[in-house]
Amino acid sequence: MQLLGADVRKYVLGRVYDAVVFDLTCFIFRVALFNLSYFAICGKVANFASKSINTTKDKMNTFDIRALNEQIERQSAFVTNLQTGMAQVIVGQKHLVESLLIGLLSDGHVLLEGVPGLAKTQAIKTLASLVDAQFSRIQFTPDLLPADVIGTMIYSQKEETFAVEKGPVFANFVLADEINRAPAKVQSALLEAMQERQVTIGKETFALPKPFLVLATQNPIEQEGTYPLPEAQVDRFMLKVIIDYPKLEEEKLIVRQNIKGEAPVVTPIMSTSEIMEARAVVRQVYLDEKIEQYIADIVFATRYPEKYGLADIKDYVEFGASPRASINLALASRAYAFVKRRGYVIPEDVRAVAHDVLRHRVGLTYEAEANNVTPEEIVSKIINKIEVP
Repeated sequence: MQLLGADVRKYVLGRVYDAVVFDLTCFIFRVALFNLSYFAICGKVANFASKSINTTKDKMNTFDIRALNEQIERQSAFVTNLQTGMAQVIVGQKHLVESLLIGLLSDGHVLLEGVPGLAKTQAIKTLASLVDAQFSRIQFTPDLLPADVIGTMIYSQKEETFAVEKGPVFANFVLADEINRAPAKVQSALLEAMQERQVTIGKETFALPKPFLVLATQNPIEQEGTYPLPEAQVDRFMLKVIIDYPKLEEEKLIVRQNIKGEAPVVTPIMSTSEIMEARAVVRQVYLDEKIEQYIADIVFATRYPEKYGLADIKDYVEFGASPRASINLALASRAYAFVKRRGYVIPEDVRAVAHDVLRHRVGLTYEAEANNVTPEEIVSKIINKIEVP
């Protein structure tokens, strides 16, 4: 009986031990499973939170661009009015009108080149008439002096002192007609005004009015009595626009309008303050990093064409475009996007303004001139070679 009682006790203790071990194992398993579930849930929550934040950022970016597009749609309404006003006087020449608007919106000077009679001067005068601003015209001639442009010191016998007499450069729109007919010293008188927007007369420095825009014309076919613009002067022009002949139907319309003998009356439709506001909006146009890289590649290809697979034009390029070209290419692209009612720049905008920005900044060698290679051909090859983002 005692042996039987001992066996029972061992049996009971064994069962209790097994039950305790089983319960302990289940407890440990449950804890481990809970931890795994906990971390899995935390990971899911973190992923969900991350996706939510990214989605929110995307929505914010979309909202910003959408809001900017709406703002540009409102602000750019005057562009249509300017184009309509220009069309009252200028027949055709769409590229000319767009180039003048780009210069106006991006605070850049414009150089127009073309044979006589293509309405270069008329287009500039019409644009200036559409804006309620100060306008002055300087007819450049071989006997012109720097004082005739920027001003000089005049002695007053009554006051017995020297007084400053400001020149015609103190205006919002300055038409430099046939700028290549004046000698280099007169052309250089505009350097400070075009870059720093100020003029120094004697010991005093005067700020030019805002906005300040130099719109120059030159005749490419005449060599006698002309002085080619120095590189430092040409580089200060944001755009160099080549004006071509009008189309046949446009020519017939030009004749029809002029034989009537009635000149259209152009009245101001906007103020200088509206121009400054529009320029502020233009600088908000979104420029992606890929577009910035695209612009930099185009400009660098003018300096080191062999690095971009353009070794065949290396011997034709004496010097490439300066950093001012990169700046102006970005600004002109933004202005072009604004004219097209967009709040962001696309590669087509860069390609549309590249020739006007770069053609006067690429220097050609004698070998290029001997082979009749033009800057337009160099720029075209670069644009066609650089990969579009």
